[in-house]
Amino acid sequence: MPKKIFFTPGPSAIYFTVEAHMKTALKEQVMEINHRSAQAEGYYKTTVENLKALMAIPEDYQIFFLSSATEIWERQLQNLVIEKSFHYCYGAFSNRFYDFAADWKLSPQKAASDFGSLPNTDPSLIPADTELMTMALNETSTGVSFPVKDIYNIRKAHPDALIAVDGVSAFPVIDLDFSQIDSAYFSVQKCFGLPAGLGVWIVSPRAIEKANQKLAAGHSIGSYQSLPNLLKNGLKAQTTFTANVLNIFLLSKVTADMLEKGMEVIRRESKYKAALLYHTIEQHPALSAFVTDKKLRSETVAVANTQSDSGIIINALKEKGLVVGNGYGAHKGKQIRIASFPTHSKEQIELLADTLSSL
Repeated sequence: MPKKIFFTPGPSAIYFTVEAHMKTALKEQVMEINHRSAQAEGYYKTTVENLKALMAIPEDYQIFFLSSATEIWERQLQNLVIEKSFHYCYGAFSNRFYDFAADWKLSPQKAASDFGSLPNTDPSLIPADTELMTMALNETSTGVSFPVKDIYNIRKAHPDALIAVDGVSAFPVIDLDFSQIDSAYFSVQKCFGLPAGLGVWIVSPRAIEKANQKLAAGHSIGSYQSLPNLLKNGLKAQTTFTANVLNIFLLSKVTADMLEKGMEVIRRESKYKAALLYHTIEQHPALSAFVTDKKLRSETVAVANTQSDSGIIINALKEKGLVVGNGYGAHKGKQIRIASFPTHSKEQIELLADTLSSL
């Protein structure tokens, strides 16, 4: 059976070097070592160093490994908010983070918009006493990208509040000045092309200080996954639990591969692939771009409306070994979602575009 190419928006195609790295992992018995061994600590240190170099993360920011980005939503609320958070909601995942805050009874407020568009990002709409402001740099469910310049404007208007950025399907493609934000997170099964099961949390010194202040004021910030405990272990290049050492190892290798290729090349290719996908969608008689504002279209997840059941196109592509995603939630059966991550070569995207055009 021919090997399929997965353009699903996560899990997606594994990074093209992972197969070789898996062989190395077996040889080095990565899946068998103790998670607090010197060998595991070495993988932790290398991954942190590579991520900081790859995305220009400030040296005094900490990087922790958890189970998923979904878990990190909750850890942020536990550690960084006493009463009030503010959320930009414009898709299933940005909405879900808001729902988490509501479940925690944290008096969250939001700026919301219809799926496929962006809420009003005027910083004056954010209450002055907000503790944490959140946005998805790339809404995986809708293909809407949050402009980084708007994040910087929000930071300028609210210098004392913390900013948390969801980079799940954006990092490392989107170039972000991390000094302008306080918390960023992603899961590895999208742009980094790895198996699911690892969340990465990037945290500023200000965020760690807020967790300490909340704890000192008598509030609970959790236990083994609290920021002070994550920091205590992280300074020793250790996790607070028996983490996914294999994925940390693989992330160290893939980030090294990306560094060797160069982020300038990766980002240039990303723009080319996105332009090709959207051109193909706009020229197709049975498709239309879901995000009508071209300035807001994601480079990594292209979403298209379908005139009829999206399953017809999905199945036709699958017969040719090309697997794309369905619409998310209420848009299932009405849309297709196409991932264009760093692991997807220009040639693979060109093949997908040609095949899609022939349907």
